[in-house]
Amino acid sequence: MHFKRLIVAAVLLPVLYFYIMYLPHGYFFFLLILVSLIAMSEFYHMYRVTGIFRYVCLFLGISILGVSYMYHDHLMDIAAISVMILMVMRLLLKRDPVTSLADIAPLIVGLLYVPFLFSFQAELRKIGPEWIIFLYASVWASDSMAYYIGKGIGKRKLYREVSPNKTVAGAAGSLIGGITGALILRALIVPQITAPAALFIGATIGIISIIGDLIESMFKRDAGVKDSGIIIPGHGGILDKIDGSLFTGPVLYWVLTAFGIK
Repeated sequence: MHFKRLIVAAVLLPVLYFYIMYLPHGYFFFLLILVSLIAMSEFYHMYRVTGIFRYVCLFLGISILGVSYMYHDHLMDIAAISVMILMVMRLLLKRDPVTSLADIAPLIVGLLYVPFLFSFQAELRKIGPEWIIFLYASVWASDSMAYYIGKGIGKRKLYREVSPNKTVAGAAGSLIGGITGALILRALIVPQITAPAALFIGATIGIISIIGDLIESMFKRDAGVKDSGIIIPGHGGILDKIDGSLFTGPVLYWVLTAFGIK
């Protein structure tokens, strides 16, 4: 299984690097749509959302990304309209009011969790493709360091009820990995930021990444599944691979905006 993971990574990573760095921004937007559709499908499959509600949610997810891509200032508007549409659909298509909140909740959470949070990566790409590489490479560094330090010396559990395998040492590893990755990437692809800024951004990514991972683990444990899907051999589902970046993407965008990097 570990060998299969390495083969997949060795093939996909160079392709994704050149795709993100050297193709126009529109191509990255289409990649976001594709990944978002798969991730939403996995989320709705976990919560057994089927039929017209599933298809409408996928359409609304594309709409959120599309409006955000063209008019980011209207992101909240399209998100509010999407929520209203789903509530009206539940009102009209199922007369029994019992379980109405339970029916609506996974629909709305799926939209906010995947395409809404994903939309900030489109804004990062507008700042520069190097920031997408920075985001995912920093998250990867955080995840890798968390895994190896947690596996090597981790004993005290971080949050047993949500993710039994995660440890406090692993969380510290995530922080170290985020900082290390950010400092290396500053030297390689984003020299316009200072070393203290890179340290701050890396620490933030290290912390937020593990929170994003725990959030998805919470959903999976609630839904009673081990992986969100099996689309990537040896890696689980798409949602399993992007859980950290879903949370770190908006945070990185906000930090760069605060630093005046646009």
